[in-house]
Amino acid sequence: MIHIMDTAGQERFRSLIPSYIRDSSVAVIVYDVASRQTFLNTAKWIEEVRTERGSDVIIVLVGNKTDLVEKRQVSIEEGEAKARELNVMFIETSAKAGFNIKALFRKIAAALPGMETLSSAKQEDMVDVNLKSTTGSAQSQPQPSGCAC
Repeated sequence: MIHIMDTAGQERFRSLIPSYIRDSSVAVIVYDVASRQTFLNTAKWIEEVRTERGSDVIIVLVGNKTDLVEKRQVSIEEGEAKARELNVMFIETSAKAGFNIKALFRKIAAALPGMETLSSAKQEDMVDVNLKSTTGSAQSQPQPSGCAC
């Protein structure tokens, strides 16, 4: 089961971290490549995860919003260097453009215990989940049961 908690880096959620990561196998720490401050805050979040889980967790540092090329404040080299320094995995993405999102989750899946021997052929068999509606507004129409799902 996958449970994703997005705190948006807000300090008010810091006290919730222990309860959310206590049984987690993976922590994804995301910063905005167009905001140096969010990048600088990543070390604190990684420290929080390690305080609760020690080395028994996969941590991925993710530089997001790579589509904001003109506004970039954090280079890919800086992100890679920080990941090496903190001994975590690294990838850059653009959630808006869909760049490297599948690669991020495949990287996580391949790093999970028991997945080390997963052949590239098996990785190709992984199912991609597309959350965007392909039927336009039909999905937003309430079903006879009253559910919009």
